[in-house]
Amino acid sequence: MSLTPPPPADPYGHLNPAGPPSGDPAFSHRTAGRARSGLGAGAAIVVLIAVAGLVALLVAGYLAVSLGVSVVAVGTLVALVPLGIVLFAIRWIDRWEPEPRWALWLAFLWGAAVSVAIALIVDLGVQLFAAFASPDGASTDEALQAVVQAPIVEEVAKGAGVLLIYLLARSHFDGPVDGLVYGATVAAGFAFTENILYFGVALIEGGAGELGTTFIVRGLFSPFAHVLFTACTGVAIGFAARRGRGAGVMAWFLVGLGAAILLHAFWNGSLAFADAFALYFTVQVPIFIAAIVVTVLLRREEQRMTRARLSEYADAGWFNRDEVEGLSTWPGRRAALAWARAQHPPRTAQVQRFIADATRLAFTRNIIATGRADVRRHADERALLEAVTRDRAAISA
Repeated sequence: MSLTPPPPADPYGHLNPAGPPSGDPAFSHRTAGRARSGLGAGAAIVVLIAVAGLVALLVAGYLAVSLGVSVVAVGTLVALVPLGIVLFAIRWIDRWEPEPRWALWLAFLWGAAVSVAIALIVDLGVQLFAAFASPDGASTDEALQAVVQAPIVEEVAKGAGVLLIYLLARSHFDGPVDGLVYGATVAAGFAFTENILYFGVALIEGGAGELGTTFIVRGLFSPFAHVLFTACTGVAIGFAARRGRGAGVMAWFLVGLGAAILLHAFWNGSLAFADAFALYFTVQVPIFIAAIVVTVLLRREEQRMTRARLSEYADAGWFNRDEVEGLSTWPGRRAALAWARAQHPPRTAQVQRFIADATRLAFTRNIIATGRADVRRHADERALLEAVTRDRAAISA
């Protein structure tokens, strides 16, 4: 779709209102098709969230029966600390172009309930198989479970959730940062439930002292372990989303999943067979620092892309240069929000919506400009152009 300049309108402050796009005889047909597709995906999402919620109740019941209600309550309170640390980091990563709340809830519930349930069922199956297959009823080797079984089963279960979100919400899965956010959220949910289990077992077996040691190891030294693993899968799917669709997505998914499994196995193996304390500072910490550097670079790339795409709209008359500066830089956004808070009445919500819609527009335009758009993306662009027009009108009212 060409970028048609809007009709002129009276500016207010540093914001320049733009009019709606010109008519398109095919637009109504495209929008109707997108609406039907969106309804189908929306229904599937509602069903998945409901199923994940039900599984969460079953997992909670399993923990209560296995550990006791009081122990689960204590474990949950302690597990909220590393969860809060991880969620704060995810929020920081997701600030530029926030993902929808429903998608993040689905990701968290998938990790906290569905992925955990899959891991528990597989573990039970392996234990039963070993008991029947071994003549003396010996159990499976714990080290083998930690280095082989756990990485494969857990990363497949978590990665499947990230892949499902991509398939159901492609319009909100634009690149590697989105994949990182979804993968990290799934992993945060999984680690939260797993921590409840570990903290509960530690409390039962060794009391408060053992619980404190376990909390330091899992809650303070390695709260981002699962995030780091599953982020590999999410980032890989994000690169696939940026490059195209079809079979290539599955190839990228398998590459990311393989990296997640290997990193998970290496982590567990270092705890089982090596000096975990020394290896943590010589290997794990540098890996974590490298992950932070990559995350910062990916976020900066998103900001550069936002500026470049909004500049294209500015060339066509949809934005002025001050708006591009205010929408594509952190200082510009802070200045716009400060201006909104100073108004009477404050217009913070309207300006936040304008920033969000303009950022979504830039991401959508990037997909169109790089030749990866389908009919729905063109309809999204038209809808977002109309949205930023309404946002301006609301701000200037």
